[in-house]
Amino acid sequence: MAKALNRYGSLIEKVFFDRYQNGAKSLDFTRQDIETAASTLNIKLPKNLGDVLYSFRFRNALPDRIVATQPEGMEWVIELAGRALYKFSLVKANRVLPREDLVRIDIPDATPELIRAYALDDEQALLAIVRYNRLIDTFLGLTTYSLQNHLRTTVKGIGQIEIDELYVGLDKRGCHYVIPVQAKGGKDQIGIVQISQDIRFVEDKFPGMRCRAIAAQFMENQVIALFELTLQDDEM
Repeated sequence: MAKALNRYGSLIEKVFFDRYQNGAKSLDFTRQDIETAASTLNIKLPKNLGDVLYSFRFRNALPDRIVATQPEGMEWVIELAGRALYKFSLVKANRVLPREDLVRIDIPDATPELIRAYALDDEQALLAIVRYNRLIDTFLGLTTYSLQNHLRTTVKGIGQIEIDELYVGLDKRGCHYVIPVQAKGGKDQIGIVQISQDIRFVEDKFPGMRCRAIAAQFMENQVIALFELTLQDDEM
């Protein structure tokens, strides 16, 4: 028996099936379409309308009826397509999850206690641990510097994006790198959408510089999983 949908699920399902036809691989919609769906379904809109989309892009699975339309080995994702413009895109299934069976590397914790005490959420705490322990340097074998955190910017053809933290770095040959970092805590998962946005940002804003896209994920027992990710033929 299918479980009852919450209001987010009901809204996104309405937007999807108002546009879906068999064989479709991309479905465009706007933020206004969510408001229209809410009016049709007599659902009170959340104060933060963007959280409806964020929850399905990075946190929660799409409703079962939408998942049932996915061909084997494919999944629907929600991508930015411009200012207040979005699209459902059918891509190869490629969520990135930490593996529990890999060897863990012990590193003395250099995070100031005061910073740990006042971190407001998992994401902020994770970024602080990565920064103060220079985990990006250790992981990539580069000398890196935090340039900006929670960077909000726009990318041509995508619209507004947010990068959790942006590093710049160099290697022993003097080659420069741009390193966007995405931090995931709690139930959030690493997916193709955010990583592809980060890589497109570097290509757009720093042409000619090398991109090393990183994702950091909290695990249990104070373990942090780090991934270096890239795109090849729209696969992560």
